[in-house]
Amino acid sequence: MKAYFILFVMLITAIAADAQKLNPFRPEVNGRINNVENNLGGWVKIQGSTGWNIRARMAYYHINGLSIAIINNYKIEWVKGYGWADTALKIPVTTATLFQPASVGKSIHAVGTMKLVQDGKLDLNRDINDYLKRWKFPYDSVSRGKKITTLQLLTHTAGLSVHGFDGYKWGQPLPNIIQILDGRPPANSPAVRSIFEPGIKFEYSGGGYTISGLMDEDVTGQPYASYISKTVFKPLAMTNTFYYSQLTGKQKNNLATAYRSDGKDIGCKYHIYPEDACGASLWTTPTDLAKFIIELQLSLENKSNKILSAATIRQMFSPQVGKDNAAGFFIEQKGNDKYFHHDGLNEGFVADYYASVKDGNGVVIMANTDLAAYIDITEEITNSVATVYGWKGFYTPVLKKEINVPDSITNKYCGKYKFRDDSEQSVTIFKKNGKLWFHDSSSPSPWLMHFSSNTDFFFYEVVFNIHSFTSNPKGIIDGFMIKAPDGSFKVKKI
Repeated sequence: MKAYFILFVMLITAIAADAQKLNPFRPEVNGRINNVENNLGGWVKIQGSTGWNIRARMAYYHINGLSIAIINNYKIEWVKGYGWADTALKIPVTTATLFQPASVGKSIHAVGTMKLVQDGKLDLNRDINDYLKRWKFPYDSVSRGKKITTLQLLTHTAGLSVHGFDGYKWGQPLPNIIQILDGRPPANSPAVRSIFEPGIKFEYSGGGYTISGLMDEDVTGQPYASYISKTVFKPLAMTNTFYYSQLTGKQKNNLATAYRSDGKDIGCKYHIYPEDACGASLWTTPTDLAKFIIELQLSLENKSNKILSAATIRQMFSPQVGKDNAAGFFIEQKGNDKYFHHDGLNEGFVADYYASVKDGNGVVIMANTDLAAYIDITEEITNSVATVYGWKGFYTPVLKKEINVPDSITNKYCGKYKFRDDSEQSVTIFKKNGKLWFHDSSSPSPWLMHFSSNTDFFFYEVVFNIHSFTSNPKGIIDGFMIKAPDGSFKVKKI
């Protein structure tokens, strides 16, 4: 009998241990996870409605896989994966699945570059050609005699071309950094050159970050990936973060597959990017990015100095020319608090993070999809996190009351509409399951129409616009007006 009792206790203990492995979070954390998963929201909230479920929204956006990390009080509170890293092989997303964060890597690059500034090896305000050795920026009349500085590269105020890079399919020849900057084959992007004089306005340029990456190599005498690994990844124990050139065969088995916004693959498992500094070639996890964010938050409070001092980070967080573009980050005021953030988009991948300047809060989201709509799931998840974790003033949706419009009215709205006579872009409004749907020819999927009056409608996917059907003197529907913050125009029914 005693032996049976001991065996029974051992069995119960084993079951409890297995359950803890499957669900390692405390009950109060599980409650917050459940709330985050069921409170997704966009720019508008319909009175009396509840938030969206994360899996339902993944299905709506055709998102195969997604991973989230939550930062609370300067600590990673929970990390969770959803869906599939690879649909064909039925590989689920885990907390160890690596995604391409794309331009989120610009924040990492900026920290690595500012370490050189902090150490006195780079001057933020000197001509970049003072540091470039293997290649010099070819100034021309467009720059009007002004020299480009490192600070301008990091804040996108250098007046340079090349917003981003498309990458290369497997088997295609890869260009080196000089070929990329000069737009020479096999590079598939144009040359990085001046498009207006530096220092006068914001113009996002991954090309500028590529120049900055070359500078880091020339100043340190090290390959870029090696320098950032030693300076950023190793001190922060970012053990699952690599540039593509650093990946081993074992690590490549853990990479998520890239998918389009319709859920289909991009023609290969993922694109290969030789551009490191702009973040294109980076692979990482939300956990590792959360470690990076927490270090910045702690450094600002003088509670850690593994890479940068509080003074250096405050210098980085100072917007230049524009109101929010800082060095490697965008700074946003939400309520009474400030947040630093960056998003990224590669072929088949999207990433985003928001982090508070004070109090140690944040969220990191990564998914193997292209952006799916004007309002995408990363923003909806961030809004949910802000609501559940009490980020005051962060999420302030527009409240609207939705009404049911009789079929006798909505049937008249069905048909085709044209934006301009000289444009191919058109809209088809049709009825399905008793609801009106709006399909813009430039959008991959139709949008459900919501009515606040018999003539006024709105979409979750289009921020702040007001739409209203119009009639001719005979009462026949002849189009609809779009009233946007930057102007209004009519779309004619044809």
